[in-house]
Amino acid sequence: MKKYLLLLASLVCLGAGTIWFLAFQPYKGFGDTALVDLPRGTSTAEMARRLAEVGVVRHPMLFQLARALNPGAKLQAGEYEFTRAASPSEVLDRIARGDVHYYEISIPEGSNMFDAAEAVGKIGFLKADDFLQAAKNPKAIRDLAPGAPSLEGFLFPATYRVTKSTTVDQVVKMMLDQFRRQWKVASKGQTNLNVLEMVTLASLVEKESGVASERPIVASVYANRLRKGQKLDADPTTIYAAMLQGRYRGTIYKSDLASDHPYNTYQHTGLPPGPIANPGLASLQAAVKPAETEYLFFVAKGDNSGQHNFSKDYSGHQQFVAQYRQRMLRK
Repeated sequence: MKKYLLLLASLVCLGAGTIWFLAFQPYKGFGDTALVDLPRGTSTAEMARRLAEVGVVRHPMLFQLARALNPGAKLQAGEYEFTRAASPSEVLDRIARGDVHYYEISIPEGSNMFDAAEAVGKIGFLKADDFLQAAKNPKAIRDLAPGAPSLEGFLFPATYRVTKSTTVDQVVKMMLDQFRRQWKVASKGQTNLNVLEMVTLASLVEKESGVASERPIVASVYANRLRKGQKLDADPTTIYAAMLQGRYRGTIYKSDLASDHPYNTYQHTGLPPGPIANPGLASLQAAVKPAETEYLFFVAKGDNSGQHNFSKDYSGHQQFVAQYRQRMLRK
């Protein structure tokens, strides 16, 4: 009998030792990556089941053992991504740290709110329509720009990291907070600026030139035309007007140029009612401090440099337009 008790004790010790060993042994029972969603309120037992189900831990009991050895750890909800082998105790540590998986939303400079909505919708758990609805409500920026018709122009272009629990309103707030930080840099603390006008001008500059060094000069062209009471004749405003009406077809038609929409600067003098895109820092700075020039016109060089030719009068402008057309014909 004593012999059997010793054998049983040995087996128990061996089993316990094996379990203890496995609790600290790295394991990878999945392919390249495994995603595990642990919503708020998920019990330890349910976490263990989900982790074992996708192959992050060998058996639910091992994660529960790791938990028993760390009873004070506060496990945090969220979606976790695993790409390498890890022991149950290491998995537990990650969840206790809240080392959740992030998704990235990239908003390029010059994107409008429709582009931003599309980028937000691509990550799957946020809806583009919900974002667009939030972006159309200017309430959150009224303290800086009381007359803003929407949040267009204030959804600062950058890359944002979000988790599966992030809401559309939180994404919008991230963008507005970033705009406020960048606006302080661009305005250099000036409080006498009309923010809506500056951001609207910056959005035109952003859409007209991708060359940072040119932006203050482009801004000067618009500033000079505004000072003289001349129409801005900016193609991007015509495009944006068509987009707001849901009739943009990928190119500008005569009917677009003839449209009486308030954003069409071929028909209305002055700046459009609000921004037509979300400008980056360089364009904001150019709008706040345009170059000092006498230019009233500009046209693309057409040499793939992204640069423009600038003119003080219409006859000089026409010569550059002809040059541009000739280059286009040769391509």
